[in-house]
Amino acid sequence: MQPLFLRHWRAATSCVRRLRVLGSSVAAVLDTTPGGSRTFVYCHRGSLGNVEVKHETTAWSRSFSSVENTGIQKSRFPDVNIPGNETLTQYVTQHFGDYGNDVAIINGVTGESYSYLHLQDLIRRFGSALSRMGFKQHNVLAVFSPNEPEYAIAFFGTTSVGGVVTTVNPTFTADELTFQLQHSNAQYVITVAELVESVKAAKRNCPNVKEILVMGGDVPGCRAFSKLLQDDGSAFPENVTVDVTGDVAVLPYSSGTTGLPKGVVLTNNNIVANLRQTIRKGLIEFDRQQDCMIAGLPFFHIYGLATQLFSSLRQGVKIVTIPRFEPELYLRVIQDYKVNRVMLAPPIALFLSKHPMVDQYDLSHVKDIMCAAAPMGINLTMALRDKMKPQSLRQGYGMTETSPVTHICEEDEFVPGSVGVIIPNTEIKVIHTETGVALGEGEDGEICVRGPQVMKGYLNNPEATAECIDGGGWFHTGDIGHYDDKGYFYIVARLNELIKYKGLQVKPADLETVLLGHPGVQDVAVIGMPDERAGEVPKAFVVKKTDSVTEKEIVDYVAGKVAPFKKLRGGVEFVKEIPKSASGKILRRTLRDKS
Repeated sequence: MQPLFLRHWRAATSCVRRLRVLGSSVAAVLDTTPGGSRTFVYCHRGSLGNVEVKHETTAWSRSFSSVENTGIQKSRFPDVNIPGNETLTQYVTQHFGDYGNDVAIINGVTGESYSYLHLQDLIRRFGSALSRMGFKQHNVLAVFSPNEPEYAIAFFGTTSVGGVVTTVNPTFTADELTFQLQHSNAQYVITVAELVESVKAAKRNCPNVKEILVMGGDVPGCRAFSKLLQDDGSAFPENVTVDVTGDVAVLPYSSGTTGLPKGVVLTNNNIVANLRQTIRKGLIEFDRQQDCMIAGLPFFHIYGLATQLFSSLRQGVKIVTIPRFEPELYLRVIQDYKVNRVMLAPPIALFLSKHPMVDQYDLSHVKDIMCAAAPMGINLTMALRDKMKPQSLRQGYGMTETSPVTHICEEDEFVPGSVGVIIPNTEIKVIHTETGVALGEGEDGEICVRGPQVMKGYLNNPEATAECIDGGGWFHTGDIGHYDDKGYFYIVARLNELIKYKGLQVKPADLETVLLGHPGVQDVAVIGMPDERAGEVPKAFVVKKTDSVTEKEIVDYVAGKVAPFKKLRGGVEFVKEIPKSASGKILRRTLRDKS
């Protein structure tokens, strides 16, 4: 385990952080209430470098709950009822009949759409077709596809008959696909015509795979998805009994940034609990009559799957899919369909805030922007707000292992740099990475989560499960962060990404935020490079925005804005792009391998 920041820095770090976020003019009213909760009312303006920061909240009616003497932090919201007897399919599709002929999901490329009633019918037909093929309860179907409207049919048709869906990154090579098909023991694969050859290549090494189903065309040796949807529904199993707390519904795979990808076992109750925790006013509550969501995040990733697909369908919202992020298509769909709800990751936020193409489209309907999957720094947050001018710009936080949400900012709050407050029915501890002792406000440590949304474990990997879920049921996230006196949480680094310069901890995200403030920098990533004397030194990989920018200019720029131990002693390397996962996380291991 890497040591935490030296103890004697904590008070100074907390003061500096508050000065940067709050500014020099702060008016606060502190009201102490029973149980140790505190509510704050304040308004202030400050600055961070040349970026003006406003921290806006209506916190007078809200409180942050901390269980005294335990270090356990709880939500400001009351717990919600989680019955524990609903399958994921039942919960999401419960009101489809009421939504009737309202449009549920549209293909943003072709314009083809499905109403809620039609979707309900096709889900049943596909479930029946699967049963007719010999698909049994607990069998696994892999979805190896970009975002398509039919993704919803394939997913819920499978779970409705008691099956398990493992979602696969459609950019995977045949070898990567082979690993997931073997590890998940998938018996069926559904894909699109352009990816069939990869599936066939993988199938040769996967005797467990019985059938390949293809959306969008007829391919020899495969079953056409369109023909399966012509099933009359008579083989649909009516009496499937699902153990919602024990039976797996979704089997996504972790990104594998620290080894081979791990299968994350999410039960029906895990996902339903998280949807119930977040579908409430101010969090992820939508207006069925008015809201339109672009599905620009990949469905194979739990963030895109849960927030764009599950949550939207549960609430009767119109969804517009695009197969992948392509700048012109993304902007055109937002403009033409008058999209007002956008879920994104930092790379898309960076594109929207800096790319000149954005000015060619009318994006004025966008009222709510939610960013997650990786932290969005204050500079980028302010740039995105200035460019898009949404009514609400906020961040959320979670992991695949937490179904995925644990924290979120409310719609009426603007807290730059924060990933939000704890959602209902969730407990959080921030612990010292060496001693495991719970830390207080403003102190950086590992974030630990306990709640009904925490995964059952990693598939066939009890050792990895035991490493991250302790005997008290706490999931250790591996993320370093802290909370402030109002209950807002801030993620500062991954435990295994901290750079150790002469025993001092340097957070890559801090340097990346500074670098993105340089007018000649389009994108950036920072890693630690081995150094014989210092242990590690920070090195920046930079995508130029202007050709004239030089390494010396960037090194000097950073040196003028950070403490001496954070200087870019490892230098600057200019690259064409920063390698990132589909969810927007920087692939630092890829950069290290190249250096």
